[in-house]
Amino acid sequence: MTTVQSERGPETARASYLDKLNAEQRRAVEHGVDPRGAGHGGPLLVVAGAGSGKTNTLAHRVAHLVANGADPRKIMLLTFSRRAAFEMTRRVERLAAQVLGPNSGLTKAALTWSGTFHSVGARLLREYAEHIGLSPSFTINDREDSADLMNLVRHDLGLSGQAKRFPTKNTCFAIYSRAVNTEVPLQTVLAGTFPWCAGWEDELRSLFSAYVEAKQAQQVLDYDDLLLYWARMAAEPVIAADLSPRFEHVLVDEYQDTNRLQASILLALKPDGRGLTVVGDDAQSIYSFRGATVRNILDFPAQFTPPAQTVTLERNYRSTTAILAASNAVIGLAAERFSKQLWSDKAGTDRPQLVTVRDEGEQAGFVVESVLASREGGMVLKEQAVLFRASHHSAQLEVELTRRNLPFVKFGGLKFLDSSHVKDLLAMLRWLQNPRDQVAGFRVLQLLPGVGPGTASRVLGSLAQGGDTLAALSAFAPPPRVAQQWSELLELVGQVSTQSAAWPAELELIRAWYEPHLQRLHEDAETRVADLAQMQQIASTYPSRERFLTELSLDLPDATSDESGVPLRDEDYLILSTIHSAKGQEWRSVYLLNAVDGCMPSDLGTGSSEDIEEERRLLYVAMTRAKDELHIVVPQRFYVHQQASQGDRHVYANRTRFIPGKLLTLFESLSWPRAAAPTDHGRRALAQARIDIAGGLKSMWK
Repeated sequence: MTTVQSERGPETARASYLDKLNAEQRRAVEHGVDPRGAGHGGPLLVVAGAGSGKTNTLAHRVAHLVANGADPRKIMLLTFSRRAAFEMTRRVERLAAQVLGPNSGLTKAALTWSGTFHSVGARLLREYAEHIGLSPSFTINDREDSADLMNLVRHDLGLSGQAKRFPTKNTCFAIYSRAVNTEVPLQTVLAGTFPWCAGWEDELRSLFSAYVEAKQAQQVLDYDDLLLYWARMAAEPVIAADLSPRFEHVLVDEYQDTNRLQASILLALKPDGRGLTVVGDDAQSIYSFRGATVRNILDFPAQFTPPAQTVTLERNYRSTTAILAASNAVIGLAAERFSKQLWSDKAGTDRPQLVTVRDEGEQAGFVVESVLASREGGMVLKEQAVLFRASHHSAQLEVELTRRNLPFVKFGGLKFLDSSHVKDLLAMLRWLQNPRDQVAGFRVLQLLPGVGPGTASRVLGSLAQGGDTLAALSAFAPPPRVAQQWSELLELVGQVSTQSAAWPAELELIRAWYEPHLQRLHEDAETRVADLAQMQQIASTYPSRERFLTELSLDLPDATSDESGVPLRDEDYLILSTIHSAKGQEWRSVYLLNAVDGCMPSDLGTGSSEDIEEERRLLYVAMTRAKDELHIVVPQRFYVHQQASQGDRHVYANRTRFIPGKLLTLFESLSWPRAAAPTDHGRRALAQARIDIAGGLKSMWK
């Protein structure tokens, strides 16, 4: 085992950084750690309340393990985003340098197994590929490409030509993904989540079987495979005997967001729980639509004998006592939860506001006026956020903000990978990496003018048998009108396949080939070119094309084009966000829209008691984002879109059931008035007025 020696006295160094933790945080950090050696300790669950310093605690635990002799190369740290993994690694390195000295040996490369479940899984699968029937050069399909492949298989099976319309490609893939990630039988998934598709169960089974065969034939994996293969691999005794000892400590962040497949992986890695630490908050489990289940964290202690040790972090470093009192009361009505009572030393006597307005128009007016008043009082726009249950809930507010020329950013738009031009470039990279990847090849070939699905299919058919890609492409006779573009494609494939340009220089060649097509295909090509430049910059930070494709396809930055919006020109802007996108964030002032039944809980979130409890947790997450001020807005009526029986209409609403009358003393209730109605005299004057605005507009051009 590699150990790291401190340049200072161990007791002095230890005290200097552990003393910054509160008592519960320190219990979590020191659990199972023997000063005479790293130790393993039994399983540990850290129930970390909102704003309780969860990330800081987990980083200290990793650093404390290393400080006491653990080999950082044998520590696996799993997070849910690359950004979280990077931040965690950075904190650990800083702490290790503080405790052990700058020459401790814990470099950026030392904590090598820190990352998302999917990225770590991809690395492990490449290492064990030859033992599990995979090619080490397999490529990874993103969600859209996976749905496209599902659609190709769907078409080949004749399911797209059914008299009664078969489920769409995206629905088929969603059913498949949910069954895989939740480890629930297909029949149960259909009955519980996709009842309108239950009549197609036999056909869906055939489709999913053929889809798996197609992936294996092409040596491609989808996101779900990265977890599924890992779980199956870890369950094999021969591989488990080699895999499990490689990681003495496994630490998982945001455990409440894991699905059953991820929980299976952890239990396979650490069946007795020794060296296993999970951190999370059952009260913030809000991602069941992704397959996550709150049962993973609620049932975690009982998975082991003796049960896992539980440490609860209740001290909140974010919100005022008044905001916490209301938040505690809301989540206190949950049917099942870990008992905790958040508290804070942060003064603040202003209770959260429960603001009644007439409709969504007044709601928008209240938010804009309040935001502007706060800005006049010294609170910049970036310190204020407007949260909502569903993206369309902010529509009227966005119109009002635009009318008032108030800059804002809305979170939840397209990701970088979803923009068509970036997908084009990535498809070329993936096709060059793996010529049998039909989805990537199909997309690339149809970039050429005059090449349609038929020609693309014939080209891909000639490549399906393997062999020399360049030779197969050269032997194909393209349509005469494509001769020039075909010659340019062959030149590019030749340059990359012969490695005449090493990575990442080959991406420059691909960009040069693609940009004329970009100019032809998109009117806003200049904006999209900026995205390609950004992608090339990102690529330069990776050691190889393979690593770039793997990492980039798992977690991407926001795009600057397509539907994501234009780059910001303002230094300050208001934040608009769905509650799901706001998790983990905080702002001085928070406005929550549409706190009424029908919106919170959503009409779509009341199908079961489990659904309703998750809706309650959504409200709790929204409330605990606020540091100093919380405004919960209750419109008395709101607009409902596309109801099947009655069409679009206004409906009258009741305050959300999650804030019953017995909790109202914890809020300041107020009404936001409308502007005074016009006087009768004003109405008579208006009735007699005839203003020729149209004529005035015409005269502008004379």
